[in-house]
Amino acid sequence: MNRNIYLIVILIFCLPAFLISCKQGKIQKSDDSIIIRTENSEMGTIKLQVINSDIIHVSASNKDTIPDFVSLMVEPSKQPFTDWTYETTDTGVVVKTQKIIAEVSVKTGEIKFADKEGKTKLKEVTGGGKSFTPAKANNGEIYEVQQVFDSPDDEAFYGLGQHQNGQMNYKNQDVELIQHNLVAVVPFLYSSKNYGILWDNYSITRFGDPREYQPLSSVQLFTKNDEPGGLTAKYFRNDKLILTRVEDTLDYQYLESAPNWPEGIDAGNVSKIVWEGSFSSPVKGKHKFRLYASEYFKLWIDDKLIFDKWRQNWNPWYNKFTVDVAGNEKHSLKIEWIPNGGYLSLEHLDPYPVEKQGKLSFYSEAADLIDYYFINGNSADEVISGYRTLTGKAPIMPEWAMGFWQSRERYKTQDELVNVVKEYRSKHIPLDNIVLDWFYWDEDKWGSHKFDQSRFPDAENMINTLHNDLHAHIMISVWPKFYQGTGNFKEMQSQGFLYQRMLETKWKDWVGDGYISTFYDAFNPGARELFWKQIDENLNSRGIDAWWLDASEPDVQSNHSIEERIRLMDPVYFGSGEQYFNAFSLMNSKGIYEGSRKKNPEKRVFILTRSAFGGQQRYASATWSGDVASRWSDLHDQIAAGINFCISGIPYWTHDIGGFSLENRYINPNAQNLEEWRELNTRWFQFGAFSPLFRSHGQFPYREIFNLAPESHDAYKSMVYYDKLRYRLMPYIYSLAGMTYHNDYTIMRALPMDFPNDKNVYDIDDEYMFGTSLLICPVYEFKARSRKVYLPKDCGWYDLQTGRYTGGGKYIDAAAPLIKMPVFAKEGSMVLLGPDIQYVDQKHADTITLYVYAGKNAGFTLYEDDGVTYNYEKGMYANIKIEYNNADNLLTINECKGDYPGMSREKLFRVVKVTPERPAGIDDSNVNYTDIRYKGEKITVLLN
Repeated sequence: MNRNIYLIVILIFCLPAFLISCKQGKIQKSDDSIIIRTENSEMGTIKLQVINSDIIHVSASNKDTIPDFVSLMVEPSKQPFTDWTYETTDTGVVVKTQKIIAEVSVKTGEIKFADKEGKTKLKEVTGGGKSFTPAKANNGEIYEVQQVFDSPDDEAFYGLGQHQNGQMNYKNQDVELIQHNLVAVVPFLYSSKNYGILWDNYSITRFGDPREYQPLSSVQLFTKNDEPGGLTAKYFRNDKLILTRVEDTLDYQYLESAPNWPEGIDAGNVSKIVWEGSFSSPVKGKHKFRLYASEYFKLWIDDKLIFDKWRQNWNPWYNKFTVDVAGNEKHSLKIEWIPNGGYLSLEHLDPYPVEKQGKLSFYSEAADLIDYYFINGNSADEVISGYRTLTGKAPIMPEWAMGFWQSRERYKTQDELVNVVKEYRSKHIPLDNIVLDWFYWDEDKWGSHKFDQSRFPDAENMINTLHNDLHAHIMISVWPKFYQGTGNFKEMQSQGFLYQRMLETKWKDWVGDGYISTFYDAFNPGARELFWKQIDENLNSRGIDAWWLDASEPDVQSNHSIEERIRLMDPVYFGSGEQYFNAFSLMNSKGIYEGSRKKNPEKRVFILTRSAFGGQQRYASATWSGDVASRWSDLHDQIAAGINFCISGIPYWTHDIGGFSLENRYINPNAQNLEEWRELNTRWFQFGAFSPLFRSHGQFPYREIFNLAPESHDAYKSMVYYDKLRYRLMPYIYSLAGMTYHNDYTIMRALPMDFPNDKNVYDIDDEYMFGTSLLICPVYEFKARSRKVYLPKDCGWYDLQTGRYTGGGKYIDAAAPLIKMPVFAKEGSMVLLGPDIQYVDQKHADTITLYVYAGKNAGFTLYEDDGVTYNYEKGMYANIKIEYNNADNLLTINECKGDYPGMSREKLFRVVKVTPERPAGIDDSNVNYTDIRYKGEKITVLLN
């Protein structure tokens, strides 16, 4: 009896411990992570790795283990983060840092993230929102994966790279992350709730609705005569009707679509196609459509013109629209297309189920696991800083790169290139960089990286002349492309570094009669080293200053289907082309950056790419928005494209001022088209002057300022004015560049970054902050001489040109004469201007005109370094913090902190205080100012 009592006592005391042990048997802890095996066999295993107090890495597998996965985006941690705790609860596990709380359900794997007070910031949907489906790629256990989170109605989303549909706030919108000439993918999302998600996947990814678009036949179609079965299609040759038939599918989208043309019809002889009819659906809600097209096209819905556009044939693009369908009613549809060798398709999606709308969802086509990082912050800048903590700092670009670049497609000889720079110098128009685009090699030697001796007989002397006589720099185009039979091709091929499908199919490119070519595998470290070696021997050794890495999507051959594009780069060093489709640009930049830093360790690297991926900023890479068309709608779309790209964590972005490709009406223009062409370039140039990088480029007509308009024309005057203003603003702009590295700052800023409490700015896609002080409002409509501008609330705004004050929190009609663009300085800010210069290092900014926009306290830190080396990484730079106290009317210029070789601590600050009662524009000559002679020591002055 006593023995039984003893056993009962043991069970009473030991059973709870035994049960806890069982529960904790599902948990495996290490220094920086915890692995939880869920009770749901379909869910499998969750791993939470604590990166720091604000970042938690989530990995999820449908197995009982987490697969090994080496991230290409995220830099390896130097040492594990250990300042965190965890505890078990009745339902799961709670992980805590000083800033965030992550709670995981052991039953479902569902994760919730909260701030340190326990307020939810992000949570996966009930049940965890994770799905794993066997992927199309049969390369081991690869899955299509999806992760869905809840999202409140008032949340806004930004980032995801650069996209071309004029989208700003992605809430309730769909974004397809597929590298393209016009698209740069960065799978990083910023939320207005001050968190970010870095989605660590390299395959084709969809944000929002994960479904693929379907043929137009997925709705009920009716002819022009209201008969079911399809639309009435009419084919014309020279305005003569040659064929009428009923079509339920519009698919001339890719090179592979050629068989879809009607039998007996020569596509090259079709001058116009018209589709007319109507559609209906029993499914109620917003039906999604996207028209993919090139050349001239128009689309009407219910007799309302939706699109009237043009695009170049070798670079078609999507045009999205939605139609609200109440159920079974008919909506008329009409399309007119002038093919001219182009491409077109129209696709459709039924409404997304109501219960799935408004969620935050990531879907990827190929993955071993679900892998993402939750990044916490109190502001957009803090969240972006978390992104760069994971993926790498953004190095400071060479100072000359912040000046003006002149480019065209293309300078055909060295004399032509050098003479353009001489013309800029003779006309006293500032310039720092001249760009040599593709085809400087012999016609049949693409990939040789060698100059055609007949056109560039002395490239080394050309570069020396630019450097020493003209004080200019040169950037050169380098493609990852090799013609079959060249020496570099043979060297790459012998080591297995080239993609083989183009060689097997023997498809030819567009040069001359066409040449067989292929791309190298940038994922292979040996191939990257060889690629740099070949560039170094032929170009870097001659003194080239910067690298233009074109076609880095990779665009092995344009206008192929996505499936064929994947095959063209399959396999890659790490696995299938499908699984690593989006990351080529990252690895291509990595090879050039690392090779350049090793060969020239003190020379700042500068890389320009036509594509991007998460983490690419660490390789000194900037991105431009691709070969956009010279159209007003394209100018508008670049604004949102650039803003969202920069909030994606990569701070340096640019675009082809004037657009790259032109309609024929601009090539030999009549008087009316010539004026529109000049106005388009003027407005685009004004926008370019306030972009992170300032670059003119495009096809014929030539894009030099003096070739666009005569000196007497307002277009010429405006472009010269904004070019000179960019250089006057260099102390302000280069200080912003310093902040991108030292403070993880962003130069081109979505308005929600600086005005998070003003929900009126959440959807604004045509305004942005340029640094701390300037609100930029580009003009993007032909003949517009004013534009509607929203001035964010909680501060007032000063017109930069006139100094006139307007209160915030309202819309105004801002004057926009052709020669000027609306720009406003924020109340409680500073703008610094240096001397008039022709190139950035012509003279040091020892005299700075400092505009203080009074009404609130203001501050700015003037940053300086040597502008060309990496000494700033070693602490060799200087900061001068400037503060204005509005209540006391005192300006304090603090002690200069730091130094670098060759710096001067002495400056003359010419201070202009701007108030509502005393306006002053930046060009006003008759203003009251206070001179402050500064010698590097703190000084406080009462302003007039």
